[in-house]
Amino acid sequence: MLIGQILGTFLGNLLGVDADIGGVGFAMVMLIFVTGWLRKKGLMPEPTKQGILFWSSMYIPIVVGMSSIQNVAGAIDGGVMALVTGVVTAVGCAGMVPILSKIGKPSEPLPPLHQEDAQLEVEKPLVSNSAEKN
Repeated sequence: MLIGQILGTFLGNLLGVDADIGGVGFAMVMLIFVTGWLRKKGLMPEPTKQGILFWSSMYIPIVVGMSSIQNVAGAIDGGVMALVTGVVTAVGCAGMVPILSKIGKPSEPLPPLHQEDAQLEVEKPLVSNSAEKN
């Protein structure tokens, strides 16, 4: 984490910004590479693997929540134009969904995920026969 913060601060200074730019990201990338290397060499004990798995699963929701709060606070501080831009972008993306969904040929439905679902598909008739009801 410390090396990531040093790299982030260095990058901020290099770009002329008085901030840590990507320090946590650098630390996470280094963690990924180091843990991969340790696993390959067989030097990582099982409790350490479990701890890293736990904290990596906690990290993503926390960082997403923190960044979304910062984005909203920045948009509010940025004034009306930032809010209008965000709303127009969201509405534009939502409006593109029907257009993009029509691109391409219709395809076969996906196969069922479970064997029980496949069995139900085989057993149920495709067309109801009204003669059987009478």
